[in-house]
Amino acid sequence: MLNTQNAEFLSLEELKTIAPSIFTEKSADSTSSKYTHIPTSQVIKDMELLGWGVTDAKEVKARKTSTVGFQKHLVIFRNNEVVINGEDGDTVYPQVLLTNSHDGKNSFKFQAGLFRMICSNGLVIATTEFNSMKIRHMGYEFGELQTTIKELVAKLPLTIESLNKMKNTELNEEQVLNLAKSLIEIRLEGTNNELSELTIDEILKAQRLEDEGLGLWEVFNRVQENIIEGNFLYKTNKNKVRRARPIKNFKQDMDINAKMFEKALEFAS
Repeated sequence: MLNTQNAEFLSLEELKTIAPSIFTEKSADSTSSKYTHIPTSQVIKDMELLGWGVTDAKEVKARKTSTVGFQKHLVIFRNNEVVINGEDGDTVYPQVLLTNSHDGKNSFKFQAGLFRMICSNGLVIATTEFNSMKIRHMGYEFGELQTTIKELVAKLPLTIESLNKMKNTELNEEQVLNLAKSLIEIRLEGTNNELSELTIDEILKAQRLEDEGLGLWEVFNRVQENIIEGNFLYKTNKNKVRRARPIKNFKQDMDINAKMFEKALEFAS
């Protein structure tokens, strides 16, 4: 899950324990001669020079011994000087999410995210205006990274605009139910699972007072949290009721989060 309780930035030593693939010193043998190996640890050091520290990191489980150290990994950055202070006391930190691998299958991909202090919950931004940015493994330079991050930061007003639209939108009960159904369908997409009678009530349950009410921002955040945490029941295709498990695969987490954010914006007035 893209959640972190870290108030302080993680050190390189801590990251070596969490996601060793970040520090791989050479690329996989399968990469081409044109591939330039840049360890993710170098980008982390460069991001630190730009004021962005690491708050969390993850790596996918290597399926084969030969892929250990080269697998896809995620690094989450935050700059404590870049913050959105809501009038309602809901402090939100914009984040930079970096994914990479050392097998030649992935560029350095940067996406924007949001981190809510009141629930230590992470979101992934996905809008037509806020596209992800990539740096190829060919001739990486610090200046290119600097430009990429500046472009992401320059788009933060779009993030604030989206947040304000969501915070200023009140939903009626029918809209709340439609939003909840739309978001849970994103997680159940591609499966034969069905919603149980209790599912909608469970994913609409607020985990804290700040997320109660009919505001789009509040409804979205409590539904998003419950869906990612697995706090709901569903029916299998054999009509058995099961409780959903928390999403732990960061690739699935990012994909579902991004789709949910995009869907929620459709309800903004």
